Amino acid sequence: MMHSRLLHCVIMAASFGIFVLAELPGEAGEIVRSIQQRYDPKLARLTPPHITLVGSSGVGSIPTDTPVARIREALEPICATTSPMALPFGAPHRFMQTNIVSLPLDPHGPLRALHERIAVSGLPFKQARFLFSPHCTLNFYPTLTPQKERELLALRVDVPARIEALQVYLTRDPQPSTLLFSLPLTGGLS
Repeated sequence: MMHSRLLHCVIMAASFGIFVLAELPGEAGEIVRSIQQRYDPKLARLTPPHITLVGSSGVGSIPTDTPVARIREALEPICATTSPMALPFGAPHRFMQTNIVSLPLDPHGPLRALHERIAVSGLPFKQARFLFSPHCTLNFYPTLTPQKERELLALRVDVPARIEALQVYLTRDPQPSTLLFSLPLTGGLS
């Protein structure tokens, strides 16, 4: 129990900084939102369904004193040369010794390439505590009963996650996050 609380504190402490997300539009986003509303209404209220590319794994968040113009300048060429992608979700899993349940995505291929391009963009990043593990969180705040955990782990989202844009958020948990800007992925589009 103590390890679980410590890990939760570590994760919450990481929720202060500038994060780069890919919000999930379309059917996958709607399905994830309905799951979050059922199992974690607070999470559903605070943030749209998304995949975190910067801030939770691989690289830490961008320090809050980094000028927004510098972040935009670093991300614009990456977004202009990255095509939108449709990626399958894996089966839900529980993050080690926590109640956090998420839908994983393959950490290789185009999503890895996008993450790596951001990681070497010249932006400053805080230290990450975990290897790159892209996912969409289904449950974060409430403690799950054994029944609800079984239900969540049995769910499947069979429609792909559409990654069409990057959103940059200032996050100061427990305050609501603030969208700083959004950039579409336009590589390969005519």
